[in-house]
Amino acid sequence: MDKLRTTVEEQRRRMEAHLHAPLTRIAQRLPGVWPNREALDRVLLAGIRDLPECTFLYALNTDGIQISDNISHDGLLTEHFGRDRSQRPYMKEVVPADGFLLSEAFISLLGRRPCMTALQLIRDPGGRVLGFMGADFDLRNLPHSGMLYEESTEWRQIKGDPSIRGTVFLQSRVESALDRDIDGVLSVLEELFTERGVFQCVLHFSSSRATVWTLDDPYRYRILTQDALSDPDTCLAFPKRTYPENGLIPADAIGSILETLKGLRFADETVYLRSTSINVFNGMISLTFSCDGSHYMTWKEFLDRSLDFWLGHTP
Repeated sequence: MDKLRTTVEEQRRRMEAHLHAPLTRIAQRLPGVWPNREALDRVLLAGIRDLPECTFLYALNTDGIQISDNISHDGLLTEHFGRDRSQRPYMKEVVPADGFLLSEAFISLLGRRPCMTALQLIRDPGGRVLGFMGADFDLRNLPHSGMLYEESTEWRQIKGDPSIRGTVFLQSRVESALDRDIDGVLSVLEELFTERGVFQCVLHFSSSRATVWTLDDPYRYRILTQDALSDPDTCLAFPKRTYPENGLIPADAIGSILETLKGLRFADETVYLRSTSINVFNGMISLTFSCDGSHYMTWKEFLDRSLDFWLGHTP
């Protein structure tokens, strides 16, 4: 989550830098006409032309009550005059010393869309606070750096459904069709990974199926049932492909990973592996156990752990 949060904060800084100056220029023209509704509307109508990304502009008194109409690029929305915005998320945040705040993202009441609101504190020439200017932005319209955050490779454990965890010791593994032919299934999967262009697989042991993604058609998945997984002829339906050089999991580690997954499936009749995923490009393995707990880790960390570790017998 740290990398995700870091990327979000960097994007917020870019947005603040982009919006601060034009909003300040508009706000500087408001004290002279405060709190006249028609005059405020005129200033805001002129100002929104400099904010092509803005959905609405409006003025609020210190109690969060709207004292102007909603100003949009299409004109006035008079029904918002007098609206109480005091309980909206952006009104509960602390405005920084410079008087400018770009709120955390929230879901809008009208459009049910992810939005942000910028608040600019309005002061009279003597420094007395008159109220706020608000500017609403749909996230779709705000500029973006174009950068996608990088997923963390740190070991993560995520708890699942409490009702499942609470009854885990009342259940035991029921042998599935995949369990009965697991060696054959894993041989087919190793071939698909190392020779046939599969780069991601989600394997469901209990329901005897796999979902796979391929280099040739990465945007669509394919579902392989037990009949397909247990039949080596299935490999012929996937064109032969060179193992990707930029994959983080080496080809010669795939067999060891699959064998270790097999061990986790059969190591204990109460706490056992229900499903797993392997992604060659980000080098990650996920494990979901019968207690509904999930783990995400690198392939190296996965292979470094013994079965005793997963069963809680060693630290």
